[in-house]
Amino acid sequence: MNGSAMSREAMLASLGDIRLPVDAAGGVIADLAAVGGLAALAALIAVGLLRGAGSKRAFIRRPTPAERRAALQALQGEERRVAMLHLLKELAPHRYAAFGGRLYLPDGVPLNEIESEVSRLA
Repeated sequence: MNGSAMSREAMLASLGDIRLPVDAAGGVIADLAAVGGLAALAALIAVGLLRGAGSKRAFIRRPTPAERRAALQALQGEERRVAMLHLLKELAPHRYAAFGGRLYLPDGVPLNEIESEVSRLA
């Protein structure tokens, strides 16, 4: 370096001239791979944006616990008992756990007891 100050314009102009030598590692193949990678990334982003903007998903309203309990009234016997237990487990896992091993006894938990718990919660 000669110690003289370089003007800002001269410095910016010299930065534009910086190039890798033609015989640098990879050369043209590396440049083509970089361009291909950037093009693939741009395509993925474009597809993602178009897919997000073009999809119209219908809002599906989930039934309330009271509506689900009312729908279970149509079931009979063991199917109704099992469905009520599933609903109870979803609404109040601690109350479901309180039944504990009684669920597996031959008489099990009476259906009216399960229904009273579910109706109290729903």
